[in-house]
Amino acid sequence: MAADSKVVTDVANRLFDAIEKGDAATVGQLWSDDVVVWKVADRDRDKDRALRIITWFLDTTTDRRYEILERKLFDGGFVQQHVLHANGRNGATIAMRVCIVIKVDTDGLIRRIDEYFDPAQIAPLLDATPTPERAT
Repeated sequence: MAADSKVVTDVANRLFDAIEKGDAATVGQLWSDDVVVWKVADRDRDKDRALRIITWFLDTTTDRRYEILERKLFDGGFVQQHVLHANGRNGATIAMRVCIVIKVDTDGLIRRIDEYFDPAQIAPLLDATPTPERAT
């Protein structure tokens, strides 16, 4: 049985709000322990690896804002197109167009994330900052 639309919408709103606020702990609480995170040009990530990426992003940026272009619910999840605006501690800014598909379990936890974006759009944040891949 999949999560209902009210639960899915609440999870979506809490997830993007937490990222905008730089709250990695809340992001982690929204993910199931066996969450699978996939992004374009990368292999699947487990919860620990994916949280290291989120923490790196939050630590590398001074502020973040989601411009939601469209969100469509489906049974047990949603697909969203957005532009992620962020300012880096290195002075760079990004406006990264993303399509994300998120599945939510009956406990209201995110169990799968598939994220599609052009990796070149995040490159300005990589200048002079250690990436989580280099740090681990």
